[in-house]
Amino acid sequence: MKGIKKSLTEEYLYLDFSHQKEGCIFPLHTSVTLFLLSYCDCTVFKVFLVLPGESTGISLLKNVPSEGVEIQTISRQELPPIVQSCCLPAVVERPDIFCRAGLAVVLRHIIQKSYEADPSKKEILELLGFKKTCLKACAEVSQWTRLCELTVPLAVENFLKESFDQPPTIPAAILELEKKLSEPVRVHNDDKLRRQKLKQQKAAGVGPSLAKEKTKSKGHRQETSEEGDSSSASLELKVAFSKLTIHKEPASANREPSYVRKAKASDLPPLDHVFAEGLYFTLADIVLLPCIHHFLVIICRKLSGKLVEFPLVAAWYQRIQEVPRVQTAASQCGIQFISLPELQTTSSQQPPNLDEAPSAEEQNDPSFIGGPRPTMTKLMEKGIEVMFSPHPCPTWTLDWDTLPAAVSPKEGKMSSDRALRKQQQLNNLVYMVTNQAKPGDRIVDFCSGGGHVGIVLAHVLPSCQVILIENKELSLIRAKKRSDELGLSNIWFIQANMEYFTGMFNIGVALHACGVATDMVIEHCLKTRASFVTCPCCYGFIQNTSKVNFPKSELFKKTLSYKEHMILCRFADQTAVQLPPQRRLIGKQCMCLVDLDRARAAEEHGFSVQVISMEPESCSPKNNMIVGVPI
Repeated sequence: MKGIKKSLTEEYLYLDFSHQKEGCIFPLHTSVTLFLLSYCDCTVFKVFLVLPGESTGISLLKNVPSEGVEIQTISRQELPPIVQSCCLPAVVERPDIFCRAGLAVVLRHIIQKSYEADPSKKEILELLGFKKTCLKACAEVSQWTRLCELTVPLAVENFLKESFDQPPTIPAAILELEKKLSEPVRVHNDDKLRRQKLKQQKAAGVGPSLAKEKTKSKGHRQETSEEGDSSSASLELKVAFSKLTIHKEPASANREPSYVRKAKASDLPPLDHVFAEGLYFTLADIVLLPCIHHFLVIICRKLSGKLVEFPLVAAWYQRIQEVPRVQTAASQCGIQFISLPELQTTSSQQPPNLDEAPSAEEQNDPSFIGGPRPTMTKLMEKGIEVMFSPHPCPTWTLDWDTLPAAVSPKEGKMSSDRALRKQQQLNNLVYMVTNQAKPGDRIVDFCSGGGHVGIVLAHVLPSCQVILIENKELSLIRAKKRSDELGLSNIWFIQANMEYFTGMFNIGVALHACGVATDMVIEHCLKTRASFVTCPCCYGFIQNTSKVNFPKSELFKKTLSYKEHMILCRFADQTAVQLPPQRRLIGKQCMCLVDLDRARAAEEHGFSVQVISMEPESCSPKNNMIVGVPI
């Protein structure tokens, strides 16, 4: 990809292996990864199956797909230390200091390496979708990534374990996927395509309203082949499969009829899904295929009457088999596609809404009074006031002039003023960490970005192991380049969602982790009983998620509703220097109250916690630090 140089380093791919059942390798993340390797015809990795316990024998394995891919086995104890600290699958560059972990990150990397090995395979790179963003957003914040990467594979694994003594219910994750496939497709040129669809419907004598009724009356979407009658083939299928084949229809030079050009956007027919993310075959389809296949095998064998509950998923499964190379990859991985009966009706059952909606009290809270002041007054009446702990050493600073150039944030692409403020921020965090660190400690820089915090810590604390964890690949590559210039030997780089880091550590640090990322860092530290130094950011993005709920502390829960807490979060973002001083003051007070809630929640888990303002306060509009130490 652009900005990433071709790497000549040897890379090792480690896949978890628990067991095999009816040709299916568990966990399903491993089946998915092997399927992508086959689809991409990728042979650039040394592949290891990590066997359970201390077993290293290959007798556990039967019919493991290995065409073109050499697969070896390894015990968990033999894994490189950096991999032992991560969830599998994981890819490691030699020497073992740069690791990519988690399904989405690893699969995207396989696609990039496959394309680098053979740039003529542009269709491989197109698996990453529009602007190369398919499954790029981490599962903590993206419902779609979480559904594909975590929810569906886990739901199918659990479904396959059932005894079926009693008629089972269809997993909620499958019904959520069905719901996603029923939603209108949005693509970057959808207006043009929807006008083409309107023209197609008019030519067929079908009005948009009638077309919608016909779509609803079908149990699954109309199937077609490239050789089929073009008048009956849907526009979506034509567009989708034209991208998967070399031949593309030439664009028409004729001007569109006036009824097409003048139609309002609201009157245009919606586009239907062809594949999981819309019109085009992407990595999401690769991830879902092995999971849905093994699910449907059981359904057809024991519960075929349940197919009517997810007709769009069934139609997607049949359509995806027409994609070039899918049949070949499936055959190499032991996937024998099954034929599904034609579905005549759809279920009237509405799939559950699994979106992370705010609680009912946000929708209907008769006692709620808007704005920050009433909320702050409500807290004051309960004895909760804005209160900062004093900074232990406000004038302390690193001697930046004597440090190597690669340590300084000035090495990054930023203005001199911003670099100075970044140095001031680092002074605060480094002081707090160095006061707690002991020789041999592991320090984790969560949401590390380009490594401004982690690289300084690794340089000034050579007796400690520093681990940078970041989801953005280019940021970590820049950080590693700076580390290499410094010759640091006490630093690891892990591209992963923070929840895929499972290793032990002593101190967690995060500078300006956005929104709930700060809360996830603190939760990680609480679970590990590690000290933490965090500087929150983007308070306005805070909201309830599948893992974090607000308010967090019992004290704040007893006083504020979710909606009142969100008011504090929104106003906490109003601290920019260009705002009037009074508004900035209210913003700073709201910041403090939000962080006090975080601090009190950590105290309830047996930590001593302080909320401290960084010095000088001008170093950042978001200048709070939350410092916690296990008691």
